[in-house]
Amino acid sequence: MDDRTRTAVSKFLSFVLRHHPAAVGVTLDQSGWVDVESLLSQCQAHGRPITRAMLDEVVATSPKRRFAFSEDGTQIRASQGHTVAVDLGYEEHQPPEVLFHGTFASAVPGIRARGLMKMRRHHVHLSSDLETATLVGSRRGRPIVLRVQAGRMHSDGRVFYMSANGVWLTEHVPPEYIEFSDE
Repeated sequence: MDDRTRTAVSKFLSFVLRHHPAAVGVTLDQSGWVDVESLLSQCQAHGRPITRAMLDEVVATSPKRRFAFSEDGTQIRASQGHTVAVDLGYEEHQPPEVLFHGTFASAVPGIRARGLMKMRRHHVHLSSDLETATLVGSRRGRPIVLRVQAGRMHSDGRVFYMSANGVWLTEHVPPEYIEFSDE
């Protein structure tokens, strides 16, 4: 499968497994899982044919590890970023002292006023490294990378989770925990 096809399949799977499973007629269980064979057959029925080999390749080669198979390989789910109701079952973790969030310039005034909000997602997404946050922020132009005082937040009673693909998750980051650069 070429890069363009792999990216298209990954984006489509993100759409289905994170936001609109009904678009192909599947239902996620309470933990976000769907039967692989059902997903593949429903994608085919809705004009978006994906083979098991294609699915395996997308899951194996995703640099962000967006998807995960169940231990027996019969189910698949998105690792985080859902806008549909799911409970991914992540356990609370103590974060490092500093985490990063990539964004874009026009979002900064709102972040200064209200902090980082989860918006339609279940959590705010944070990165443990500057490179990943820069990449995330660059999706909409010149990236702005914010430093989040996660250790202090945790000490103050804020809860953090880590997704299966290493993304740090929390409900909200108030502005007093964010270090803004000079943009």
